[in-house]
Amino acid sequence: MDADKLRAWWWARQGLDGSLNGATPATILERAGWMRSVGGSGPYIGMYARAGLSRTDVEASLASGEIQELPSARGCTYVLPASDYALGLQAGQGHGDDAELQMARKYLGVNDEELVRLREDVQGALESGPLDPRSIKDKLGPAVRSLGHEGKKRGLATTLPLALGWLQSHGRIRRIPVEGRLDRQRFAYALWRPCPIAEPLSAQDIGVALATRYLRWTGPAKLTQFATWSGLGVKTSKQAFTAIQAVALEDERFALAEDVEAIAATRVPTEQQVHFVGNLDGLFLHRREISAHLHAEDHKRSILSEKGLQAGGALSDLSNQAIVDRGRLIGVWDYDAQREELAWRTFKPASAAVKAAATRTEAYVRDQLGDMRSFSLDSPDSRGMRLAAIRSIE
Repeated sequence: MDADKLRAWWWARQGLDGSLNGATPATILERAGWMRSVGGSGPYIGMYARAGLSRTDVEASLASGEIQELPSARGCTYVLPASDYALGLQAGQGHGDDAELQMARKYLGVNDEELVRLREDVQGALESGPLDPRSIKDKLGPAVRSLGHEGKKRGLATTLPLALGWLQSHGRIRRIPVEGRLDRQRFAYALWRPCPIAEPLSAQDIGVALATRYLRWTGPAKLTQFATWSGLGVKTSKQAFTAIQAVALEDERFALAEDVEAIAATRVPTEQQVHFVGNLDGLFLHRREISAHLHAEDHKRSILSEKGLQAGGALSDLSNQAIVDRGRLIGVWDYDAQREELAWRTFKPASAAVKAAATRTEAYVRDQLGDMRSFSLDSPDSRGMRLAAIRSIE
């Protein structure tokens, strides 16, 4: 497939072409896909790029319940629209929480009867209103058992996280950001009534629903990419693609049958459409294929990764944030909180459109977010290597 056309299709599908301007957060998530949060600023900058939404716009939707941050595909935390709560929660079951439960049973002497009682106790404690984990622990007293030195070694000091994780993944309780922000990691828990999971979905139903959404958000995509994102495995992913009659295209990519003609007819916009987005933006994250977003001449360009500087064409993920134009990665950026400014570079001399986007984004991050965190532990002090890598680009 023509690389520029494919990038332009992904760009438009993600709503970065202006077609989502002014849309609500829930509409953005339904059309462009669930947004990875990990305690960072990605959802804010992603919604700003697509629809011009302010931080308060996003947080109003979060407070009203129109969107939520939930464990979902592969057990990872994403921001979802209300229409997908049941699917997302059930897609996440059997992943992270189950592995932690098995470890606690095997090594820490935790049994199912104890956990069932603790889950009931937690729900009883929340009848009077939301509580943070410390308050729940204080209220329940000895019902929350210390797991001692061995538990601390394995990252599990008490039995409480096991109960909270199960209750959240099954829609019995929901996590509420104490400050109302997605880029903070202080939470309270509240009862979730009615439970968003009205009827359990079969494994086949989950696979079909995820495959349909995935290809609608980010197709054409490879079967292996869907298998990795969803956590369903290759066999189940093949069954899901067969069930939805996904059409095989070139380069091992698949698309929804309803999109095939439109993909072929895609035209690359003649005017630049530049956005500064996060490194975990859905444009990249669902497929984890940076090379598809680089011009051929940039495949060997050194770009920062978790392993240091690497050839861009070999990367699955970015460490710096991304500057993109009509689906093409044209540069990188990050926020220098000490100077209160964006540090950014493009691979070629910056155009007026890039400079204007940089000015807008800098004002948004400085005035509304205060910082641009990639993940929960990201901080201005830990960002030195990322900023230096950007400033070294010539």
